[in-house]
Order: sequence, then C-alpha cells, then structure tokens
Amino acid sequence: MRRALAYGIGVALAVAALAGCGGTSNQALDDSLAALDARAATTATPSTTPPTPPPCNVRASLRPTASLPAPGAMPPGSYMAQIRQRGRLVVGVDQNTLKFAYFNPLDGRLEGFEIDLARALAQAISGNPNDVRFVALTTAQRLPAVQNGTVDVVIDAVTITCERRQEVDFSSVYYDAVQRLLVPIGSKIATVADLAGKRVCATKGSTELDGLISEQPKAIRFPVASRTDCLVALQQGTADAITSDDSILLGFKAQDPYTKLVGPPISPQPYGMAISKAHPDFVRFVNGVLGKMFADGAWRQAYAKWLGGLVKTIPAPPTPQYSG
Repeated sequence: MRRALAYGIGVALAVAALAGCGGTSNQALDDSLAALDARAATTATPSTTPPTPPPCNVRASLRPTASLPAPGAMPPGSYMAQIRQRGRLVVGVDQNTLKFAYFNPLDGRLEGFEIDLARALAQAISGNPNDVRFVALTTAQRLPAVQNGTVDVVIDAVTITCERRQEVDFSSVYYDAVQRLLVPIGSKIATVADLAGKRVCATKGSTELDGLISEQPKAIRFPVASRTDCLVALQQGTADAITSDDSILLGFKAQDPYTKLVGPPISPQPYGMAISKAHPDFVRFVNGVLGKMFADGAWRQAYAKWLGGLVKTIPAPPTPQYSG
C-alpha cells in the first residue's frame, strides 16, 4: 500500500511539473493528492466491532414435542431413558424454604410446591412419583450442580436471567415471583430508599443484592450461605432487612409473625427449572410436563395446597413462551 501510494505521489508530482511548465498553478497537484487520499480511505481496514447481540428473552424456552411419551416408555437414546434406566430422577432443591421445599422435622420428609413439581416429573418418566432422589443445595451450588451432572435438574426458586442462560438451559416459567423486602415488625424501613446505611441480607449467588444496591448504593451487603441464615440474622439484629423473592419471604413471615413485608415490588423474578445445556430433549420433555400441568389443573392444585394460605387469590399458571 505504501509503495503504491509513493508511486502515485510520484506520478502526481510529474503531472504537477508538466503543468508548471505550461505556466499553470499547483491545482493539478492538489487534485491528485486529494484523489489519492480518497482512494486510501476507501481501502482502509473495515471496522471489526462485533455486532450487538439480540436481546435475551428470559421467559422463552424450547418448544415441547407434540405429545408426551407414556410413563415408563421413554424414547430410546433420550436423556429421559437414561434416567429411567438409572431408576431415579435426581433433583437439586433447597430444604429451608417453607411451602416450596422444606424439610419437615416431624416426618423427616421434604415437602412443598417445588417438591410436588419434582414428583410430577418423576411420575411422567417412570409412572412412580417416588422415583426421585433429592439433593439439598445452597443457592451458590445450584448451577454448578447442573453443569457437572450432580443433578438432572434444579427446582429451587432459580430466577431466570440472561447471564444464567449462558451457563444452563431453563424450562418455561413455572412461577412468577417478585423481589421484596422483609423487616422486623417494628422497623421504620418502608422502601428501598430507607436502606441507606442498613445491612441487607441475601444468599450468596442470588440476584437480589445486585439489583437492590444499584437502586440504593448506600445499603450494606450482608451475604449468607443459606436462606434461613437471613431469617436468623434478622431475628438476632445483625441484619436490618432481608431482600428476596416474595415466595421465600412469605414463608419467613409465616415462620416469624414478628416480621412484615414492606414496599412495592422491586423487580420480577421468573422461576425456571435449570437443566444442562447438554440435554435439550430433557428441556422439551420438562416443558411438556409443565404444559400438561398448566392445562389439566394440576399446577393450580399444587399451588392451592401449599401457597393458598399465603395469598388472597390463586393465580392462573404462567403462560409458556417457546422458541426453537
């Protein structure tokens, strides 16, 4: 390029010299150099800035197949067939969230809305809702457990985000929560604006603290390992407030009547079941099971059974959104 440019300038100078012999001005040289500048600009290396990726639709999941296979008759070679052959669906859950996934010390069993959803998946695979093994996980352990194959699926109040979609796949939304605040009943905290200088508790690996701190940067982070650690911290006065999904906070309020929910919803928190990206057939199967539960009333029955006493009305199930 430089050699060509030098040659071009030489030609331009020669033209200019000839023009000078004829008694004209330097206009020929100026015109020639301007033309060479324009040519260099058009042959410059194009920009390598990557295109902006399309926006992420957190609610969209893989479309289920036209019909579900009969329980116990999973398609050969499918991930569901592997689970059936193993004899147990392995599900990662919490064990400290009252009404969702809670270890009942009276009978030593896990119970709650999400536990019923897990048993519905087991029923759809083998025909037996008890063909399931539960693995208790902390919030921070949930996605790694899916990625490394410790569990087949996590059903544990996992909020679907674009960032998490880079790590795992999600089912369609099975519960629409909203982020809120829980404080002692005598607290003067009423909104996020009142959290300046206050210690706000949330579990490590959750999404809630980042969103809240962006609204009130003067709030003090108080991260803990498990959800019930937040309730203990609130009761002991080492935390001034808990921020989490209303589903979790309603359970805390039921456990401790000396607490209250305050303020308007902070942000939507759509829950999805987390599944390895290596098993898209299982994602489609799970979405088929959820779609059936939405349509035949099983989802509403489970909701009423576990959450009916915490809410005024039983909502309609989430409307699935599919892509691909």
